Amino acid sequence: MKQQKSFQKQDEIGSLYLIPTPIGNLEDMTFRAVRLLNEVDTIFAEDTRQTRKLCTHFDITAPMDSYHEHNKEIKEEKMIALMLQGKNIALVSDAGMPLLSDPGREIVQRCIKENVPVIPLPGANAALTSLSASGLGGGPFYFYGFLPRKKKERGLVLEELSYMEAPLIFYEAPHRLKETVKHAAEVWGERKAVLARELTKKYEEFLRGTLPEIKDYLDVNQIKGECCLIVEGGSADGQEKTPWWEEFDISSHVNAYMKGGMSSKEAIKLAAKDRGVPKREVYAVYHEIE
Repeated sequence: MKQQKSFQKQDEIGSLYLIPTPIGNLEDMTFRAVRLLNEVDTIFAEDTRQTRKLCTHFDITAPMDSYHEHNKEIKEEKMIALMLQGKNIALVSDAGMPLLSDPGREIVQRCIKENVPVIPLPGANAALTSLSASGLGGGPFYFYGFLPRKKKERGLVLEELSYMEAPLIFYEAPHRLKETVKHAAEVWGERKAVLARELTKKYEEFLRGTLPEIKDYLDVNQIKGECCLIVEGGSADGQEKTPWWEEFDISSHVNAYMKGGMSSKEAIKLAAKDRGVPKREVYAVYHEIE
C-alpha cells in the first residue's frame, strides 16, 4: 500500500498536477487552475497549439511541451526526470479532465511507482455536465467513452453493456454519430436516450427522446461539434424492458445482429441467449433444418 499526502512539503521531489481545461466556455477555467499553470515549471499538453491559445487568453507563460498517444513513452522519461529533480509539472488535455478518454494513464502509474505525488484538480467534464441535465442522472452511472469504430467490435461491446442497469455515457465524433446511434437502437430498442452537443458553447443543444427517435432525427439533420450520448440502463439479466426483438421471428432476430457486423455464428448465439432457447434450435430455424 502507498500513502500520498498531497500537500506535505517535500523539497526534493516535484508533483504532477492533472489540470482540467474548459470544454467550450473559457469562463469555466478555475482560479486555481490558472494559478497552477502559471506556477509549474512545465506544462505538458495533448495538443500544444490548442493549449497555447488557452495560455495566451489567461496570460500564462510557463514553458510548454507535448504529451500525446504517439510520444508518451519518450516523454514519460523526461517528465519523471524533471519531477525527481524537484520540478512541478502540469498535464492538460485538449478540453476537459485529463485521462477521461485522453492520454495520461501511463505517466500517472509511473508517478505512483516512483512515489511522485499526483494531484488532481476538479473542473469541466463533458460526461458529468451532460449527465446532470439529461434527466437520466441522479444515481449510479457507467462512463464508457468512445465505442469501437468497427461494427463487429462495437456490436459485441453493446451486447456486453446490455446488462448494465445504470445510465451509459458515451463520447462520439459527429461523423460517426449517426452510425453509432443506429447500431445502439438496433441492439437496445426503445431505450430513453439524450444527445448533448457543443456543451457550454453558443450552440449547446440537448436532444431527449428514445434511441430510434434520435436516430430518425440524425437521418435528416447534420450534427456538428463534440457529442455526448447518454442511454438509460437495461435490466440485470440483460433483457430490455421491452425487448427490441420482440416482434421479430428467429431469422429476423439473427439477421439484425448480422447487419451490425456479427458473423452468423455469433448472431445465432446471441439470439438464442436473448430468447432463452438452445442455440441448436435457433441454428436449425435460421438454416431451415428440419
